[in-house]
Amino acid sequence: MDAELQKLVEAGKLTSRAAEQLEKLKPGTFCLHKSWGFGRVREWNLLLNQIVIDFASKKSHLMQTQYAAENVTPLVPEHFLARKATDLASIKNLAKENPAALVRNILESLDGKATTQQIGEWLIGDVFTEAEWKRWWETTKKALKASGAFSIPAKKIDPIQIRGEGVSQADELIAAFNKARHPKEQIVALEQIIKSHQQFKEPEKQLQPIIANIENTAARNQKIHPELAFELIVARDDLLEREPRLHMTHIGLTLSKLVIDEEKRLASILPKLPAAKEKRILQALSSALGPRWVERALLLMQANHARVVTQTARILSEAGEAAELRTMLESGIREHSATSEMLIWLCSDRKNWGELVTPDLLGAIVAALDREQHSTPGRASRLQRALVEDRQLLADIFKHSDISVARDAMRRLQLSPLFDELTKRSLLARIVKVYPELESVIAGVEAEEKAAPLIVSWSSLEKRKAEYEELVKVKIPENRREIALARSYGDLSENFEFKAAKQMQSVLTRRKAELEQMLHNARGTAFENPDTSRVSIGTVVTVRNVETNKEEAYTILGAWDGDPDRHVISYQTAIGQALLGHEIGETVSLNTEHGTAEFTIASIQAAPPDQTTSAPDLPSESAVEAAVAE
Repeated sequence: MDAELQKLVEAGKLTSRAAEQLEKLKPGTFCLHKSWGFGRVREWNLLLNQIVIDFASKKSHLMQTQYAAENVTPLVPEHFLARKATDLASIKNLAKENPAALVRNILESLDGKATTQQIGEWLIGDVFTEAEWKRWWETTKKALKASGAFSIPAKKIDPIQIRGEGVSQADELIAAFNKARHPKEQIVALEQIIKSHQQFKEPEKQLQPIIANIENTAARNQKIHPELAFELIVARDDLLEREPRLHMTHIGLTLSKLVIDEEKRLASILPKLPAAKEKRILQALSSALGPRWVERALLLMQANHARVVTQTARILSEAGEAAELRTMLESGIREHSATSEMLIWLCSDRKNWGELVTPDLLGAIVAALDREQHSTPGRASRLQRALVEDRQLLADIFKHSDISVARDAMRRLQLSPLFDELTKRSLLARIVKVYPELESVIAGVEAEEKAAPLIVSWSSLEKRKAEYEELVKVKIPENRREIALARSYGDLSENFEFKAAKQMQSVLTRRKAELEQMLHNARGTAFENPDTSRVSIGTVVTVRNVETNKEEAYTILGAWDGDPDRHVISYQTAIGQALLGHEIGETVSLNTEHGTAEFTIASIQAAPPDQTTSAPDLPSESAVEAAVAE
């Protein structure tokens, strides 16, 4: 022992154990402190019972000898940090020439194991930049796996270790699988086996028992946890594909059979699976269900889960079933039955479905938002955010529509309670950007136009009045009784029935106001004796395509009389507005599904008159108030 240290021990200023430790911390020795990190002993000053250490962030730091002995760890010259401090060039060269040896040196310097983050902390800054480290580590990790000398964990937070003598990677993977007690843990271990399947020299002996274990676990879990059964069988199939010498041991336990067994529960199972495995199951629908698979896939799209919608749409398109998908989407938009997730997907992928991006799509979106507001009041939805944040969406929806259609949509938005005033103005401004002449709608100065009558058939007017009567005499009174009954349950803050009834009240009140406005402006007619010298309301117009000579007939009727399947159109539609006022022989431009085309008016005839001669009068104000008050 150093003579000066011996004197400190004899004087009782230093313990024998501390003196032995200080002997390892002679000047020039590299060391490590848990707080100040890496450093180098600069000098001893034993007369003052101190040593001086240069830490990276604390140069010439004085420490009491006893404290230093207990808290500073001396480093051998082979320690990675010591090597880096004395010969950085050789470390950089080793990183390039033999990265596995460099990682081994780091692990040995950290008691045989270290996380990816710890390894990075020792290399980033002086050996690599951040970007260089990421590239180097991706390559090095593959080299470490291939060497078989390192244990690479599945999770980044777990440490990489130097593999023990005589322990192969294959043995380690099998041990990890056998150690797993929960199906999820087995799945993680199995995925590591699949990634490293080439490490197994005797797959029949080493892996066949694992196949049997997987199948038994899947069979046990199918009833209670079917998602685990699917994950296990998909993983098993991946292993069988990579190792042809392996075989199933549970006859009949196939992915197709699972799909058939769990067909009715697929909508609830798929969202619980990882994306890749969810896709595998959707791809298996065709082989499992045969001709029924498209119908089932379309039903799954309506389950309102974002990832299932996107995956299913892609698989249907790739399988050549885009026409069936389009038909379902058209129906959902037309009938306002499309789910929020379907509409979000359609809006995001609209460049591939341009024919569906029409004002009807906005109607379907508003209807879906109305349903959401009723079921979860006060909470902004993903669909609402998609509509508000996608600043190009409304422009795409209205870029090929008639100005009257855009005007009606703006009015509906103005009346909608779904958006605050600032959001409404933002949405309206996006439509005005397409039709600058509609700016007056926002300003609210369309007094003359609002006073213009709405021409409708007596039969359509009768339907609207019947809807209004049912609303004020049946639905609103029933709703008032529901509110009163729900209120009697007490504790309104936790009363779901009361909240639901109040939400329905707002829906009914809004519809009542809409119907009253519509009926106030409506003017009924039977379309008798129309002017056939030119295209007018109540006429049947036959037009001939200038290029193809093909003829089409349109019956132009009132605002609420559209029936596209019979070529009955409202005079407010784009085609109706383009034809009105023109005579036989004149040429007009009409928008078709293939673009704009020129048509010549071939004939104009009177349409059959509406059979309903008049509509019943609206109930009086007193009758309405009495009905509502019941």
